[in-house]
Amino acid sequence: MTTEEIDDVDRAILYALQEDARNMSSGDIAERTGTSDSTVRKRIQRLESDGVIKGYSANVDYRKSGYRLRMLLYCTASIPERGDLISDILAIDGVVAVQELVTGEQNLLVTAVGETDSEITPVAQELLDMGLTVADEVLVRTHETTPFGEFNPRDHTEDSS
Repeated sequence: MTTEEIDDVDRAILYALQEDARNMSSGDIAERTGTSDSTVRKRIQRLESDGVIKGYSANVDYRKSGYRLRMLLYCTASIPERGDLISDILAIDGVVAVQELVTGEQNLLVTAVGETDSEITPVAQELLDMGLTVADEVLVRTHETTPFGEFNPRDHTEDSS
């Protein structure tokens, strides 16, 4: 699926699911988009099967759940290996996310959480043991997200000319 195949209804569906997938029914989305409930369900199925929607997950506040430390570890891996290492990095206890970066010397961003520094330190050691260079470690105070604004139909007006 290419971005040309994603129309305004698809964008509105994606925005609604990013807002609150758990409490957003296909009927609610249909009302927002001016389409039928069955159209929304079919669109969601297509977006899922095309890999646009990769899954649904809880947005966990790690701090409130007892894991007060969130550490970003900027790492360098050899370019041919970096993509192949992602699943192994995600298997490290405490790692909650990995991002592959394509600019700069650091080409992997690893996010780890823990209750104490002594829980985060082994993550860095395991990364080193895998042959990665840990170039920088950043402690994060807060982490908030929002739905992608380009999917919000209220932010876009049709060109009537």
